[in-house]
Amino acid sequence: MFVAWRDLRFARGRFILIGAVVALITVLVGFLAGLTGGLAFQNVSAVLDLPGNRLVLQQTDGKTAGFSESELSERAVEAWRSAPGVREALPVSIVQGRATAGGAGGTGGTTTGVALFGMPAGDSPGGSSLRSLVPASDDEVGLSTGAAADLSARVGDRVSIAGTAYRVASIGGDLWYSHTPVVALTSSAAAEAEKRMGGSGASTVLAVTGDPDWDAVARSTGTVALAPLASLTALETFKSEIGSLALMVVMLFGISALVVGAFFTVWTMQRSGDIAVLKALGATTGSLVRDALGQALVVLVAGIGIGLAAVVGLGAIAGGALPFLISPLTTLVPAGAMAVLGLAGAAVALRTVTSADPLTALGSNR
Repeated sequence: MFVAWRDLRFARGRFILIGAVVALITVLVGFLAGLTGGLAFQNVSAVLDLPGNRLVLQQTDGKTAGFSESELSERAVEAWRSAPGVREALPVSIVQGRATAGGAGGTGGTTTGVALFGMPAGDSPGGSSLRSLVPASDDEVGLSTGAAADLSARVGDRVSIAGTAYRVASIGGDLWYSHTPVVALTSSAAAEAEKRMGGSGASTVLAVTGDPDWDAVARSTGTVALAPLASLTALETFKSEIGSLALMVVMLFGISALVVGAFFTVWTMQRSGDIAVLKALGATTGSLVRDALGQALVVLVAGIGIGLAAVVGLGAIAGGALPFLISPLTTLVPAGAMAVLGLAGAAVALRTVTSADPLTALGSNR
């Protein structure tokens, strides 16, 4: 690293410039990754919180129905409950509507869009905060923290949904479905609310716990049993939204590799004479390669570190206004990927190092 450190000191302006570019790209990637994670969380957090080993959805014409179209018949629900190996089959109804709080008779108050989740009340052995939010009575609701904040509601307040007033029994859990906060009701209350909004009142999904013959039961009931993560593809908004944002993140990774590679390619070509002199003095190709890659790593670590600090700081500020998620998955993973891709781009520039001819430095071709 002797030559690398001397280069960094001698041409500090150039390296500060490329470090600043790396930092800016890190900010772009970090913010986009944090926004993607936040949007994904507001899309699927309630679905991922459902208890069970598999989520069962309706299947028609060989295709899995989306969450918005799935309607499970009572026959299918009972078939899953009675299937060997099933310990619990929890029917869940999901419907999006509007809730009003703070007005007399359910009018004139604060109104917001909500996702109504109806399921039987009970213990939550799997740690599901959604199920623990379900009230014990049909005239009560449980509000997620997002719904409570949007409605400015507290425990004991009255909330109107589809023309019926409910008492807020509990508040808890940062639960979202398709970018709307979750309101938990009992199964019968959710079915009645859905019917008042023009729906059928049927269960949307069945959360099954156990180890049955999944394929056999699914075929006999005209349903499909998916792992919780795999079931997210049945959310239309999730597929379209996350797909486009993930593509942008991948493109930014490619840009970062090209920018770093182009910089070190030009820089190495300008030093071809110096590299040849070092080889003439006895420097091995391996030591020169390690020197060049170490120099690139220093620039990348400095630039990515500054950019990552900016992402965490600004993301914490923006988190109150945007669905922004700060986690190792949205900060450290993109930073590590940028470092690896940046080194890969810098490695492309090593052809000048490996092919430098010591005779050039000695003037044999001059």
